[in-house]
Amino acid sequence: MFSGTLTAMITPFHGDAVDYECLDRQIAAQIDAGVDGLVPVGTTGESPTLSHEEHRAVVERVCTQAAGRAKVVAGTGSNATTEAVSLTRHARQVGADAALVVNPYYNKPTQEGLFRHFMEVADVGLPIVLYNIPGRTAVALSAETIGRLAQHENIVAVKEATGSMDMASEIAAVCDLDRFAILSGDDSLTLPLMALGGHGVISVASNLLPQRVKALTDAASAGDFAQAARLHHALFPLFKAMFVETNPIPIKAAMELAGRDSGQLRLPMCEISAANRRRLVAALEAAGVLHGAVGQPH
Repeated sequence: MFSGTLTAMITPFHGDAVDYECLDRQIAAQIDAGVDGLVPVGTTGESPTLSHEEHRAVVERVCTQAAGRAKVVAGTGSNATTEAVSLTRHARQVGADAALVVNPYYNKPTQEGLFRHFMEVADVGLPIVLYNIPGRTAVALSAETIGRLAQHENIVAVKEATGSMDMASEIAAVCDLDRFAILSGDDSLTLPLMALGGHGVISVASNLLPQRVKALTDAASAGDFAQAARLHHALFPLFKAMFVETNPIPIKAAMELAGRDSGQLRLPMCEISAANRRRLVAALEAAGVLHGAVGQPH
């Protein structure tokens, strides 16, 4: 079962290359903060602009550096089933604990096509976290299809990123939540989703604030929703600021401002606008995190 705070890791760049030394520092900071999992080469990791060689190298680096101290859920999705299978096999070979597999994008398969796609990937033998994000993929898994997929022994969770609490409730109604986890795909919806029976979050904000995001999920997991609500309200403006532009533009800018990353992106992603940078700075200052140590509340 996957639960708690799993960080959707950024991919640091220096010039035209992946900055593996910076990646190592970020992995160490996340593990030191006690996060439950690391999620490399997902949306936040700019997977669409990584070459296949870089994709595999980043996954292997995270697995090697984590060394069993935190679970690794490697992004292995594709809109071609054969490619998703290949990436998932590689993730299994290098020691990932699970694969995060996004809905096939652009080609808009039917629900039956989605079902067959995920079943083939699951047959690789690595635990699978479904990634339901129609805003990125133009197609959504239905709750009914998720329920069917959850019958496969290797399909163990869903990253629920439709933004709908009704959808989360529908998934909970058709899945056995003792063996199938619902993880929030939006930091701002972690608390309400966990109140509905969800198990945690695959978080963007925890790149910068791992301890504080983990404190929120720990409180909710323990049933202390009053404390979870206090933490949620304190972080909510920053959660929203992380999406003033397309992810991962704001989180990379925030990490740069905090001295944790170069802030570089790969086209077609580009730097945050001046106006939104000011909004982001204000949110970071309000949260008391600028120039502080990663994960430390101030």
